[in-house]
Amino acid sequence: MTEFSGKSVYKGITIGKVFVLKNKDFQIKRTKVEDAQAEIDRVDAAGQQAKAQLQALYDKAVKEVGEASAAIFEVHQMMLDDDDYLDSIYNMIRTEMVNAEYAVAMTGDNFAEMFANMDDDYMKARSADVKDISERLVRNLSGEGDADLSAMEPSIIVADDLSPSETVQMDKEKILGFVTVHGSTNSHTAILARMMNIPALIGVPMNLDEIHTGMEAVVDGFESKVIFEPDADTRSVVEGRIEEEKEKAHMLQTLKGKENVTLDGKKINIYANIGSVGDVGYVLENDAGGIGLFRSEFLYLGRNDFPTEEEQFQAYRQVLQTMAGKKSNYPYTGYRCG
Repeated sequence: MTEFSGKSVYKGITIGKVFVLKNKDFQIKRTKVEDAQAEIDRVDAAGQQAKAQLQALYDKAVKEVGEASAAIFEVHQMMLDDDDYLDSIYNMIRTEMVNAEYAVAMTGDNFAEMFANMDDDYMKARSADVKDISERLVRNLSGEGDADLSAMEPSIIVADDLSPSETVQMDKEKILGFVTVHGSTNSHTAILARMMNIPALIGVPMNLDEIHTGMEAVVDGFESKVIFEPDADTRSVVEGRIEEEKEKAHMLQTLKGKENVTLDGKKINIYANIGSVGDVGYVLENDAGGIGLFRSEFLYLGRNDFPTEEEQFQAYRQVLQTMAGKKSNYPYTGYRCG
């Protein structure tokens, strides 16, 4: 039995078999080319293929976790049109006369390092997004495409790190938990794990060479630890805690439709935060008393321009109509440039 501590992304507990997802080690060779434009055309074709893949991932994520969390794939599509990113790739091909795969990989590494060295935690987390985009382009250029994870058995996913693409491609019903060596609580993968209600730990100092697919593991998001190959006593305790959590969840479901009133008769309002119009369904499904905060910054994601006043009005109007008289709170939106 081996135990590691990490940082909990979602408070939950689970036990199951491990599936080790190892990052593909791309062996990118630097090759001299004679036709730079042909390589640039290959980059553009791979980019169009990537956009189609990302649109499919966006559509899947909207159904599973809502528009707000799915917006990362719209952001990834926008990154594929970023002038600085593309110009860096094109210029390397033209000036060094190198193959498209090498130019994309080197540019991706440079941009990822730039984000990783920023002081802001949110911007640091964008380093993983740049890597995800660049690796997708390289896979498309090499004709490999995305890994097929659909046949995976119900498992606890163990990896060095997980990209948003890898997370969404997995069958939600087959994911028992996530455990990664790296990652950030601000990463989009962490956000997706929370939206999918899946126990997850990041920053776990484990050696992946010592963890094998098929091993049994416990992911304890409450105590921020993972236990590999638990003994019989530990397994028994964990299984008891899992049953307790199921009973708590069932009990909470029985409270739907009832007033939130303390024993001394004081009414308590319980609201939910949302990030998009599509999230309102979750609010009503879980019988929240209203919307505590509409995180309006999500209206700005996945766009090349600011949403118009009319677009914002229609979004807020639709939420209010769907909430049918229940209280909804909206922040003043303030943005600073420069």
